[in-house]
Amino acid sequence: MSTSQILLMGLVAGSTIFVGLPVGRLQGTSTALKAVLSSVATGILLFLLYDVIDHGVTPVNNALTSAVKHGGSWGDFAGYAALLAGGFGAGLLGLVHYDRWMSKQRAKSLLGPGAASAAEFEPSWIHGMSSASWLSLLIATGIGLHNFSEGLAIGQSAALGQTSLALVLIIGFALHNGTEGFGIVAPLAGDTQRPSWRFLGALGLIGGGPTFLGTLVGQTWTSTAVSVCFLALAAGSILYVVMQLVQVNMRLGHKTLVAWGIFGGLVVGFATDFVLSAVGG
Repeated sequence: MSTSQILLMGLVAGSTIFVGLPVGRLQGTSTALKAVLSSVATGILLFLLYDVIDHGVTPVNNALTSAVKHGGSWGDFAGYAALLAGGFGAGLLGLVHYDRWMSKQRAKSLLGPGAASAAEFEPSWIHGMSSASWLSLLIATGIGLHNFSEGLAIGQSAALGQTSLALVLIIGFALHNGTEGFGIVAPLAGDTQRPSWRFLGALGLIGGGPTFLGTLVGQTWTSTAVSVCFLALAAGSILYVVMQLVQVNMRLGHKTLVAWGIFGGLVVGFATDFVLSAVGG
């Protein structure tokens, strides 16, 4: 398979995320439907959290086993472990502090006329963005980091001549991305501020575009360290998003529906992963 064909397939794998994005424009939805969508998104992200942590820790464990049993380099283990911890911390704590900064900027842009200040006259793209839109943006960012690591796996397998494995990964990741689109827009469904098609398109590019970029990078250059770094960043950012979605689920109520929704999201995530493993042999 040629380089252009692999890149095209990587583009296809990332583009399936757009399938679920129109759900974000649903209006007049009940709190029960919102609870279902939000909880399913939580379940899918919980699976992705498990998945990226598992793949991120594997190289660290391999390096440790090599150092202990086969006289390998302890430096490799220390380096991978540092990348894993540092990346996870950057993904989680970076979003915590960035969210706090964004909240302050949003508060400045929404100051009332009775409390005029210079901040009211400063241009800000944050003005008018609802909390649901902001949460969807965070979800897309976390999923995008995860999908970049998936693209790396596709590109690296192709670069190593493992064409059949690359094709299996493309099919499996396309299935995953199809479900991730629903997770991204779950907070938007029924929101008072209906998202524009441009905003939904931007969410799709943020969440799905990195699959193609990862395929491009992995096709030309293989690096375990880069893979561990992006997996750790994805894990940290996804954990933060899960924390935010849990708060949303609690506010919506419907505990039984939420429990079933989370369970359903986990089932969907693991089912697509099992299909991928089975086809890949």
